[in-house]
Amino acid sequence: MWENWSNYCTTKQKSSKQDQEIMSVLVYTESLKGKFKKNAFEAASYAHKVAQDLGTTVTAVSFNAEDDASLGTYGVSKVLRVSDGSLATFNAKAYAEVLAEAAKAEGAKVIILSSSADSKFLAPILTAKLTAGYVPNVVAAPESTSPFVVKRTAFSNKGFAMTEISSDVKIIGVSSNAFGVAENNISASVEDFGPSLSDKAFAVKSVEVDRVVGKATIADADIVVSGGRGLKGPENWGMVEELADVLGAATACSKPVSDMGWRPHSEHVGQTGKPVASNLYIAIGISGAIQHLAGINASKVKVVINNDPEAPFFKAADYGIVGDAFEVVPELIEKLKEFKAQNT
Repeated sequence: MWENWSNYCTTKQKSSKQDQEIMSVLVYTESLKGKFKKNAFEAASYAHKVAQDLGTTVTAVSFNAEDDASLGTYGVSKVLRVSDGSLATFNAKAYAEVLAEAAKAEGAKVIILSSSADSKFLAPILTAKLTAGYVPNVVAAPESTSPFVVKRTAFSNKGFAMTEISSDVKIIGVSSNAFGVAENNISASVEDFGPSLSDKAFAVKSVEVDRVVGKATIADADIVVSGGRGLKGPENWGMVEELADVLGAATACSKPVSDMGWRPHSEHVGQTGKPVASNLYIAIGISGAIQHLAGINASKVKVVINNDPEAPFFKAADYGIVGDAFEVVPELIEKLKEFKAQNT
């Protein structure tokens, strides 16, 4: 009898240990034309930190990327490479199916996404497929993993919320430029992953993709230079582009500017446009309507150039210049060029 009880206890201990075994953290790494986006490296860096806290490793899923092994630089141990021409263009439902299948194959209980428009589009579909809890706009590593608590922005980036994810499967969307990119060199193995996709996954197809053409995109840029109606017309946008070129920045605009057709809608930032979480945001001739501020509040440093000292934007700015943009910006460009010439 004692022997049977001893065997029972040993079996239960082994079973309990297996139940507590933590599988790898899964991360979706976004790419464009075969090149990983900056947010892929930030998501991988965040996933590595979570994996460290959980005592496990990171597995990444990539779609038609060229240099999968490079993800090892950011702490990824294994890459599931999806090479499929039908997935060359982002498709939320199809990508969600692939990620759900990968999560089940890996037994992943924590899945890391970026907070890009694409990831926010596929996240609800993935959440439903995995019966998971999803928290977007996360700005820091988990406060704790038992219970699982993360810090996210709230009230249009005016505050923070500590959110507990109590579901078995947890999906986290990491805010751009919040956690940062951290190198954690690991030799990553690469495996081909060929999920079976149903025809329903392609029920919705992209007809046309409108992309910003330039050296940096709003989503990935560390610096964004944005212009408003104070520039008086599209013919004056040259100085915005020149300032952006000097700084290696992306260009953006306010809603009225895109509505009037001065700039493409893809450059419109704000609550009803693209959110911006850059390290530096320079606003030129933008008054600072509440919808615009809500979309850029996550930026770390905000600089405002406006000739109206009562412009609402000054209340949200870290640095403000009251002056004529047509005088201030050209002088700023020249000073920056001089500084770069002396320090290169």
